[in-house]
Amino acid sequence: MDPHKNGGYFFNANTAFRPENLGEHSATPVRFFAGPGIFNTDLGASKSTSLAEGVSLLLRVEFFNIFNHTNFINPVGNITNSGQFGQVISSRDPRIGQIAAKVVF
Repeated sequence: MDPHKNGGYFFNANTAFRPENLGEHSATPVRFFAGPGIFNTDLGASKSTSLAEGVSLLLRVEFFNIFNHTNFINPVGNITNSGQFGQVISSRDPRIGQIAAKVVF
């Protein structure tokens, strides 16, 4: 399910789960549910340019999550939190870029 299309819910929290009664045990393992996956592509490039004899300039650029794909954090898994149970309320970092320059002598 796409959290954007379902009001922030990753699964149907109203019908899929219920709290257990006191003394009742479920047949489902404790951590059976896997949240949304991660799709992350990083890119880096560098160029070394000679300025003079024994002196060079190193330029470097790096991008993390270059395609800016939204990577969601796991949904709220506490069933007693009825207001947010099953909701995806945050995401991982968006595209981040950095540039560096270094003089080597």
